[in-house]
Amino acid sequence: MRAHTSSGPGRLLRRCAVALSLALAATAACTGGDDEATDTPTPAPSVSSARTCAPRPDVPKHQMRGMWVASVRSLDWPSKPGLSVREQQAELVAQLDLARENRLNAVFLQVRPSGDTFWPSELEPWSQWLSGKQGKDPGYDPLAFAVREAHERNIELHAWFNPYRASFEAPPVDLTRGHPARQHPSWVFKYGKDLYYDPGVPAAREFVQRVVLEAVRRYDIDGVHFDDYFYPYPLPGKQLPDKRTFARYGDGFDHIGAWRRHNVNTMVRDVGRRIHAEKPAVKFGISPFGIWKNDSSDPRGSPTKGLESFHAIYADSRTWVKRGWIDYVAPQLYWHRGFAVADYAKLVPWWADLVRDTDVHLYIGQAAYRLGTEKAWRSRDVLSANLALNRNYPAVRGDVYFNAASVREDRGRGFSRLVDDHYSRPAMLPPIDHLGGRAPGAPRVLGATAADDGVTVRWRDGPGRTPTSYAVYRVAGESASPCAFADARSLVATVRRGDRQTFVDRTAEDGTTYTYYVTGVDRLGNESQPGPGRTTG
Repeated sequence: MRAHTSSGPGRLLRRCAVALSLALAATAACTGGDDEATDTPTPAPSVSSARTCAPRPDVPKHQMRGMWVASVRSLDWPSKPGLSVREQQAELVAQLDLARENRLNAVFLQVRPSGDTFWPSELEPWSQWLSGKQGKDPGYDPLAFAVREAHERNIELHAWFNPYRASFEAPPVDLTRGHPARQHPSWVFKYGKDLYYDPGVPAAREFVQRVVLEAVRRYDIDGVHFDDYFYPYPLPGKQLPDKRTFARYGDGFDHIGAWRRHNVNTMVRDVGRRIHAEKPAVKFGISPFGIWKNDSSDPRGSPTKGLESFHAIYADSRTWVKRGWIDYVAPQLYWHRGFAVADYAKLVPWWADLVRDTDVHLYIGQAAYRLGTEKAWRSRDVLSANLALNRNYPAVRGDVYFNAASVREDRGRGFSRLVDDHYSRPAMLPPIDHLGGRAPGAPRVLGATAADDGVTVRWRDGPGRTPTSYAVYRVAGESASPCAFADARSLVATVRRGDRQTFVDRTAEDGTTYTYYVTGVDRLGNESQPGPGRTTG
């Protein structure tokens, strides 16, 4: 194959005329230059026209496809403490490549697992899960490296924080001398084997927020993520040791449980507000336990019979959603369809109904780690069937998988089946409209040149806002209908903006004529119109 070209002194005028006739003059270059295209542009239909088309549900253009990468207990990364810088970096690159190979578009990296950090913090010590010794410098900045490598692959990097855990299965004596829990013993309590910042102590809540905001200010992270750990899960025969805190700070509350929920709610509300005040485009989301309340205790609850996070860990996830304190919620629905205590097929519609008429996005936390374990999870289709069920609920905008090691292990090829059935095309992240942003100008495709290794597509930014990334579309033939942009049927890649705007399509079939179009996308997922395309021949 070789690029279809036209020649003659009038080609530049013809190119400008076509652009004007499409009301896309702003996207067509009417001046020469070293990177000037020499072939006639193919007019592009409007993306907005695609809204009248019926998108195919099996190839959504916008879908969260996330993967949790846990550092605590060396679950995912690093595989063990004390690895060299080169070994740690190679392992993380492998995790990001795993996500990319499976057409995932977001990674939730645990960067504050137990009151210690994966960046050189001025507030807390280096994490023990890096070097094996808390406070020891690993020799590089893991969070900076993670952000850079994720973005090179056009993967969002969400920094995952455990807000209240101060130590994990370690006695306080093992904490570094300068650890805040040592310097401020009134901020923490011990429960079971772990040490926790007390959510009821205002100074402790403020400190946790400062740690989060330090990372937000210093790094180009795409989101801040909390998991399901707030007050600790109850242990048999053990009471939370916070009665003195309640006596000091509980004015206005008759019941300690209501006060505890208020403490968590205050943290969630304030963290979200302060993140957006610092960087409006950084998303804030939580992956709570999958049951808020059972309908037996509250008619607003879900048709379940399990632990209620509202009472057990004082997590009022319903309030967070209804009041818009978070940008997305990713409930951990780690149960199979038909499970009597907590049926996945009943919980998905409950959560979909919860986010209705709110600005909060709903992503489902999926239990990839359970594949191939007990009987209900041995079917190769179990996760794929979950996503098929999700299609019945448009409020579900994607999924996040726990955890990276399980995705890689792919027991029973259950994850591979999911990818084959649901991730045949790439997808962009769903735009979160209330966070703002604006579509960039339409990029101008400079050429689509066929060679033995594929088709090289080159483009240049259009006028207006600079894109964060690009979506590359390919259609068979010499033109595209508006419906080609309604879903991902024609989407071949998403590409991060770099020094040179190129993409090599290695999936193009030899001898087939294609037309390529490119759109610009801002960091919140707002997409431009496609510029004029280029046709191979």
